[in-house]
Amino acid sequence: MAIPAWNEHGSIAEVITKVRQHRPEAGILVVDDGSTDATAELARAAGAAVVSLPFNVGVGGAMRTAFLFAQREGYDALVQVDADGQHDPADLDRLIDGLDDADIVVGTRFHPDSMYFVGGPRRWAMVLLSKALSRMNHGTISDPTSGFRSAGPKAINLFSVNYPAEYLGDTVGSLSIAIRNGLVIHEAPVTMYYRAIGRPSKNALWSALYLGRATLALFATVLKKPNQSRADEA
Repeated sequence: MAIPAWNEHGSIAEVITKVRQHRPEAGILVVDDGSTDATAELARAAGAAVVSLPFNVGVGGAMRTAFLFAQREGYDALVQVDADGQHDPADLDRLIDGLDDADIVVGTRFHPDSMYFVGGPRRWAMVLLSKALSRMNHGTISDPTSGFRSAGPKAINLFSVNYPAEYLGDTVGSLSIAIRNGLVIHEAPVTMYYRAIGRPSKNALWSALYLGRATLALFATVLKKPNQSRADEA
């Protein structure tokens, strides 16, 4: 289990405890992303292995570290879990079991039994982004910004050397890279909660603007002619 964490001292110990309750045999790595609070100390006290980065690099950079760690230690599965308690560890089995016939399993919060709601411009951008990635994937990706996901051996090897560090690179950018490298991506229904402690790294307006930009870039990729793509890469 990989838990990227930036100033999450209020929730990190509880998240580790709940993960261990559901998967007691799993190794837990907390990537302390330049926290200025007691996140690293509390994570170690809760029994997790901790890698502390010297400054904040964002979730993408933290997860790049986690994939490199998993690859070097010989893990055949890695699950990304948020440190803020939004992800329900009861869904870990579903994400891990899904790797039997996929390289990546994305936990989607958008399913008939979900109570999670995203509205406004952010939701519109997510819908467009979902359509673009689903077309690239030749299969549905209904929740492209979900950070609750699992990765099998092929994805671990790929992401240990090729993983985007920019904002939302761990979600949208990594899926685009996986599709271009022929990885099989499935999704599974999960439960997600709203953040109860701490604050997000970006506000809703900033996220919506970024999602809009990412959507346009992906649609440009989808619409680009194959021979044009080869010319661009030459």
